[in-house]
Amino acid sequence: MNKNRQTDELKEYLYQKIMERMDMTVSVSDRELMELIDQVIVKESKKRYITLPMKYRYRQELFDSFRRLDVLSEAIDDSDVTEIMVNGANQIFIEKNGKIQKFDKAFSSEEKLEDVIQQIASRVNRRVNEATPMVDARLEDGSRVNIVLPPIALDGPIVTIRRFSKEPIRMEQLIAWNSISREAAGDLANLVRSGYNIFVCGGTGSGKTTFLGALAEFIPSDERVITIEDSAELKLVNVKNLVRLETRPANLEGKYEITIRQLIRNALRMRPDRIIVGEVRSEEALDMLQAMCTGHQGSMSTGHANSSQDMLSRLETMVLMGMDLPLMAIRGQIASALDIIVYLGRLRDKSRHVIEIDEVDGIKDGKIVLNKLYLWQEEGERDGKIIGKLVPAQTLRHREKLWDAGYQLPNLCDESISTITL
Repeated sequence: MNKNRQTDELKEYLYQKIMERMDMTVSVSDRELMELIDQVIVKESKKRYITLPMKYRYRQELFDSFRRLDVLSEAIDDSDVTEIMVNGANQIFIEKNGKIQKFDKAFSSEEKLEDVIQQIASRVNRRVNEATPMVDARLEDGSRVNIVLPPIALDGPIVTIRRFSKEPIRMEQLIAWNSISREAAGDLANLVRSGYNIFVCGGTGSGKTTFLGALAEFIPSDERVITIEDSAELKLVNVKNLVRLETRPANLEGKYEITIRQLIRNALRMRPDRIIVGEVRSEEALDMLQAMCTGHQGSMSTGHANSSQDMLSRLETMVLMGMDLPLMAIRGQIASALDIIVYLGRLRDKSRHVIEIDEVDGIKDGKIVLNKLYLWQEEGERDGKIIGKLVPAQTLRHREKLWDAGYQLPNLCDESISTITL
């Protein structure tokens, strides 16, 4: 324990020496910073014995302190880490290969953690302080970041980082992981091409953003697509005419905020073929539904829910947040706007699967009717892994769009499904 404390103290001492020698008024390149770090370490090693492995360690950690995310950099570089949870300076947890475990490193102080937080927020023009203690941001690699500061967070600053793959995950990869069947993927591919409005829902960490990005690879390359997000995370492939929009928080005076509602309304004036809203949480659901009903076929979005039916109820509530409308009018709008709902779930073995695919089939007896197309069927468990598959439930009732567009829905035995690999 004393050795670790001495190591941390020496690292902090070297950090302060580097700070003293840096000219904060001049921009320093990565190469110049690394040379300065080397000079300080070499000079200090003449006063006290520092092993070669420790020199290399200090060199990298000091560089991470200045230019990256300090002790979190190691977790960021690990492709197996999908979630990083910082509960104060000394309590860091990671989710690795689906299991949560304590990280073996900690910040040297709460002040250092706060420096990293400000670094994250400033890079995406976000502001976080005691006046505005909560903020959503993103890293350069697209990872999603949520920050909560005291006094809201009682035990110190809280940082939650949701990692995404550096390369967009394609539908073929989801099939290989058994997250979706090849047959269902072929159906969804044709539905996207044919201009069906698709809504992806599920719980936290169920893979909604990843799945939305995988669906988007089937959008025809000649269409103009506009994405709207709180923090830009979507990575779309094969879309050449792409416009990415991101919200902006209010300034210190509470002015100049740009909301998802404003972006959706403005997007309608930008001649989009499709609009993709990263996630709807509130009154912007009304604008999204209206956009889907005004000729922008093939639009997509995501939302939090525990089932497809629950998502419909949540959308009703969201619309009511923005406008006081009769419930039947809201249900009519939802039934007219949405064609397909895909529900994703995270099973007890931490694996992610498409649990249900439903067709929105109009209104009957005052309620929105869902026609189930696919259902997840659990078959057992082996070596801690859940065994199951996505099986067809019913046939799609409204195939006119597909036939008119010249697409044929493949079946499980149809080798043409392999063409979804682009």
